[in-house]
Amino acid sequence: MSETQSSAPQAPVATEPADAADVMSAADAAAGESGAARPKRRPADINRGVEIIREHLKTLPQTPGVYRMLAGDGAVLYVGKARNLKRRVTNYTQVGKLPVRLQRMVAETETMEFVNTHTEVEALLLESNLIKKLMPRYNVLLRDDKTFPHIMITRDHDYPQLTKHRGARGRDADYFGPFASAGAVNRTITALQRAFLLRNCADTVFASRTRPCLQYQIKRCTAPCVERVSPAEYRAQVDQARAFLAGKSRDIQTEFADRMIAASDAMDFETAARYRDRIRALTAIQAHQDINVEGVVEDADVIAAYAEGGVTCIQVFFFRGGRNYGNRAYFPSHDKAAETEEVLAAFIAQFYENKAAPPLVLVSHALPELDLLSEALAVRAGHKVELAEPKRGEKRRIVEHALTNAREAHGRRLAESSSQARLLDGVAAVFGMDAPPERVEVYDNSHIQGAHAIGAMIVAGPDGFIKNAYRKFNIRSEGAAGDDFAMMREVLTRRFGRAVKEDPERSLGSWPDLVLIDGGLGQLNVALEVFAELGIDDVTLVGIAKGPDRDAGREHFFMENRPPFQMEPRDPVLYFLQRLRDEAHRFAIGTHRAKRTKAIGKSPIDEIAGIGPARKKALLHHFGSGAAVARAGLADLEEVEGINRAVAKKIYDHFHPDG
Repeated sequence: MSETQSSAPQAPVATEPADAADVMSAADAAAGESGAARPKRRPADINRGVEIIREHLKTLPQTPGVYRMLAGDGAVLYVGKARNLKRRVTNYTQVGKLPVRLQRMVAETETMEFVNTHTEVEALLLESNLIKKLMPRYNVLLRDDKTFPHIMITRDHDYPQLTKHRGARGRDADYFGPFASAGAVNRTITALQRAFLLRNCADTVFASRTRPCLQYQIKRCTAPCVERVSPAEYRAQVDQARAFLAGKSRDIQTEFADRMIAASDAMDFETAARYRDRIRALTAIQAHQDINVEGVVEDADVIAAYAEGGVTCIQVFFFRGGRNYGNRAYFPSHDKAAETEEVLAAFIAQFYENKAAPPLVLVSHALPELDLLSEALAVRAGHKVELAEPKRGEKRRIVEHALTNAREAHGRRLAESSSQARLLDGVAAVFGMDAPPERVEVYDNSHIQGAHAIGAMIVAGPDGFIKNAYRKFNIRSEGAAGDDFAMMREVLTRRFGRAVKEDPERSLGSWPDLVLIDGGLGQLNVALEVFAELGIDDVTLVGIAKGPDRDAGREHFFMENRPPFQMEPRDPVLYFLQRLRDEAHRFAIGTHRAKRTKAIGKSPIDEIAGIGPARKKALLHHFGSGAAVARAGLADLEEVEGINRAVAKKIYDHFHPDG
């Protein structure tokens, strides 16, 4: 794949079409470019933007492809795809026909980049990939797209394992899902263990067992690790579990019921009771799949969108083997004037960018370019994908059910946003701010007697915590670790020194309106000194310290040119500020513990250049610990297998630098 980048004075050169297999590499390259140091952004000018676009049109081909519109500092404003690049980009020069949102985008455009593709389907695939990687401001953005958990039954072991799986499918196994949540997977696995008695232990644990574990005792496993079940019997259990997860639940339950009756007739009540319990376990799985899905007998996703007040909620339901595997609500970021159909189509393209679509996807609205999107999903999934908006019947009923869930989730989100907005209004009033803060940053430090010192920053806004903006700071300054004031100085200097350098115009949304420091007057004075050194005088600074006995509710607040003050103990704004402070503390402590745990696993041998895993293992086996290696003499080191005299001398000199 080749790619063109140019600015106004230099028109783009036509490029060779891109292969579908090159889509990811193009996106990676674009993401890498976006991280480079950015020049200063010029003021927006719609006439200049139009002239820049017209300059590009001179050499643009009339072929499918993807275009990117960039600001002067290199930030990607918009990513779009086109069946005919020249015709599509020409539309941006007719500003009178553009909505206000796109007029603003044209005004900010300083350069454009293009990638030609063979087909419009390849262009759509590349577009969705780039949008997810670059997060352009003027696109519909799916911000929360974590991978979904699956149930995995392995195939590369004589006694297959039943377990939860998330991520790449690198192992030879059967995967069932996706499930909407880890809780749904865990409940299902527990019930499957009761019904089919499959092991869930890791292969390493399985190989080392000499007697049955607790799972056998509570009748959730047949203990294949110690041969309490024959290979043929265990394979039958596995086949039953696979059949159940593949949608043949009625057949399995009928088989269990027949065996229960036969055992009961034979007066074998213990066996009959076991089959009764297994049937109950299967019923427990179905109890959580609380919607009749007669209209969907195979694998399908149901996606419904509800929009009001400039906010869109999209509900995704997962049906596998005719059963409901759960649902999840999404709130994509988009312009308030965007049509619901446009938002839904963009969401679907991005949602399936890193996962295969099932054979059937039911949607709540008539999508633009539905056939094109269906073909793109099929290319990515490797099988035919039907994308349909049902108008009547059982399938429409299922879509309506998803739409009802979307409407209810939308209402809850607006209620939460309204509550958050009232709290931010209260924060502005308490701290004398001109307007409610759009971005609040809270800072805290964590260490144990100076060891593994960490600074932490959490961020909150009108929609709650912004967890992808959280940052940790490994304390670097000599002597700062253990000195809370010096640690705070380093953290704030690094954070805001970089902000002043990279975003002096404050146009990227990365500057806070309010900074909360977990600490008293001393920490506040440090923050004020840092801001004075950097020339920052328009960010509200507040220190928040617990009162006597460190009781929550008796916090003291410190601000410049204002005496310390407290808030009413039951004030909702105080609870809100406590929650922000506690979240910063939680993040700082968690990060510190992770660093400390990682350090515990290190050995002094790791610091010796040229000592790889094999030699490290030999040394530890011979001496028993890293400390014993450090105390060993030169002759002792030479006795270790794989350690010659030169290497032994290097090790000895490392621990005895003074000879």
